[in-house]
Amino acid sequence: MIKNFLMNLLLSFIWVALTGSLFYSNFLFGFLLGFFILWIMNRNEADQRYFYRVPKTIGFILFFLYELIVANIQVAYDVITPRYFSKPGIVRFPMQATTDLEINLLSTVISMTPGTLILDISEDKKSLFIHVMYLKSKEEFIAQIQNGFEKRLLEILR
Repeated sequence: MIKNFLMNLLLSFIWVALTGSLFYSNFLFGFLLGFFILWIMNRNEADQRYFYRVPKTIGFILFFLYELIVANIQVAYDVITPRYFSKPGIVRFPMQATTDLEINLLSTVISMTPGTLILDISEDKKSLFIHVMYLKSKEEFIAQIQNGFEKRLLEILR
């Protein structure tokens, strides 16, 4: 998997060198072109994890950016209006993440979203305690985190 990623980076650098245009968009296009070339060359190999994880990672990044923008708009709207819409609460979130890396990445992603903050991790590392600024329903919030952040993150890491 690391070999495919390094080869993909090399192909994107070659693309940037051949085109002579050092822009992020050109590098990204070269990365996608290199990914497609590697996928065609390695279709019959047994280890296809790299070609499964890259689209999942891009999807997760786009999902996270969408959630980040929505949360920022919600917080900004609450700040500039005279009435406060916040309904703070603390939620115990049962995790499916088991390793330290999975727990750390999940808690970091949740904390980076405005309106949420990780307060603590339980001693048995099976749940997170999250302070939520706009809590309508605990069950709805837990389902949103489980089906959004945690599910997508674990698909990439496992």
